[in-house]
Amino acid sequence: MATREWHKSSYSNGGTNCVEVAEGPVTAVRDTQNREAGHLSFSATEWKAFLDEVRAENL
Repeated sequence: MATREWHKSSYSNGGTNCVEVAEGPVTAVRDTQNREAGHLSFSATEWKAFLDEVRAENL
């Protein structure tokens, strides 16, 4: 995977249980406390479906 710019998820609320996200054509997600463990990758379609579901449940 090319070098990406990681940012903390807005849902992490600044606590210790955080995830970081690197968005692009393929979105990567990793655990902030265990970065060396790797990441999960999602296509743009999968990532959009996930975000839509999270947003719908938080209404």
